[in-house]
Amino acid sequence: MIGVSLNALNYYGDLSPRPGSFSTDISFTRPALGLEFSHRFGPRYALTASFMYGTLKGSDNESADQGDLDNGIYRYQRNLSFRNRIKELSVVASFDLFPNSATYISRVQWTPYGFVGVAGFLHNPQALAPATDLNNNPLPEAGEWVDLQPLGTEGQNAQLQAGDMNQGIKPYKKLQVAIPFGLGARFRLNEILDFSVELGFRYLFTDYIDDVSRNYVDLGVFGNDALAKAMSYRSSEIVTPTSTYTGRDGQNYNVVPGYGSEYPDNIRGSKNDRDIYMVTTFKLTYILGKTFHRAKFR
Repeated sequence: MIGVSLNALNYYGDLSPRPGSFSTDISFTRPALGLEFSHRFGPRYALTASFMYGTLKGSDNESADQGDLDNGIYRYQRNLSFRNRIKELSVVASFDLFPNSATYISRVQWTPYGFVGVAGFLHNPQALAPATDLNNNPLPEAGEWVDLQPLGTEGQNAQLQAGDMNQGIKPYKKLQVAIPFGLGARFRLNEILDFSVELGFRYLFTDYIDDVSRNYVDLGVFGNDALAKAMSYRSSEIVTPTSTYTGRDGQNYNVVPGYGSEYPDNIRGSKNDRDIYMVTTFKLTYILGKTFHRAKFR
């Protein structure tokens, strides 16, 4: 069986509108395209290999509720954002509730099913660079989508000191593993075509789909990398800074209190909650076996 799918991707993570595993911004739903090949091993079981390409997106400025004084205002003032173009290759096993006890021609009219498997995906979080750096000098990358992982926005590329909140942090990998799982329903259209609807989730082993996971660092640890500083701390773009400190590089930094400096309570993200993305799938499947057998015995 070979299938094509149109998918909708939704992101759940540190840049969701509210804390919690079930918070997402529906307005950031983005399409994804998929191609798959399946083989049935029995009346209830099938194995499917598939490739999917799509985009995830999140933004504090656009999603957070400024009127929520417990969580929303903090997220709004944090002002981080991202997009991430996902390339996913997966293998999943599915189990049909109703068995196909005969041939493809006489298969059931419809059946619910569940699926679980393993996936490898390539991701690369990006964000739009602001017009100026933290000293109000024009950035050469202004208005461009820049890759965040090479910048080490939480100090991954810096020499952090013992006692720093992010001490020991390492660069995250762009190639990751996930566990896809979910439920679906498949409907017979005719002898050779099926239509399926799925709701699936990807359990991830990374918290960096959005490039956000741990604490802010002293902006001085980025040295002369103006772009890394600007992408690590973005609160001053929308809130007037009222605090100044001298960084480890000897420069003075004007920041919004609670953001952009080394302190236990200056939390950029939550490393205890892994990111998740949800995949809603609409799939059309062509049954190769039916056509093959008809030609063979004609």
